Amino acid sequence: MPLSPALTTALADIETVFNGFASPGETGCGFCHVPEETAYLRTPYTRVPLDVVRYYLFEVPDHFDDHPAAMRRLLPQAARAMAEGTLGTVGYGAHGLSRVDWRSWPAEQVTAIDAFLHAWWQGTLTTPEPPYDIDDTFETCATIARTVTPFLEGWVQGPVADTHLAACTDTWLDDLLSDASPFTWWYDDSEDAGLADLRTWLVGPGAARLRTHGQPDLATRAELLALPYDERWAHPYWTSPSATN
Repeated sequence: MPLSPALTTALADIETVFNGFASPGETGCGFCHVPEETAYLRTPYTRVPLDVVRYYLFEVPDHFDDHPAAMRRLLPQAARAMAEGTLGTVGYGAHGLSRVDWRSWPAEQVTAIDAFLHAWWQGTLTTPEPPYDIDDTFETCATIARTVTPFLEGWVQGPVADTHLAACTDTWLDDLLSDASPFTWWYDDSEDAGLADLRTWLVGPGAARLRTHGQPDLATRAELLALPYDERWAHPYWTSPSATN
């Protein structure tokens, strides 16, 4: 994915702030982790093979002696791979940063991660064919940040971003209309607040924007989220001509 100036700056900050981190006493999981790969986590200032970054980034926390330290060790390469689209995929497992309390880290680290998430999301919204599905990128950002608000409020205007909004909404509504979560990997107790904020936004600003940009059917379905479950499914929309188009 082409890197915007903001994303380039954010990646540079990540690489500066997290340069030299390691997990000195890391032994890894003796059943799952190859010793030569675990050694990278103990060794700063060494490039980690991308497949090892990918593997450890989505590994469960109890397979590490110090999971937060391992995530800090991997972050410079992981963030760049996410931004450039070379990580392979996102969304197939819980991202490691979503499972650590990174907001309790020193302020410069928190600021660098926040700036990266925002710049990555903004860059994705203006890319017609981003390397990862737009809903997977959103879920990755939201679960790491433990909030949907900055990514919804930062949904820029424009044809490409509007197309992404329609795609995301269509995917989300499959679950939201049934009172299920569209987020597969949000384990934190902030998920309920995130879902409530997403529903509120879709019913209001999201639906208005969809209707303005020629998506009245999606807008109507989004607005149904404001109704109680039974009323939602008894709504005349479901037997109207537009519902079958």
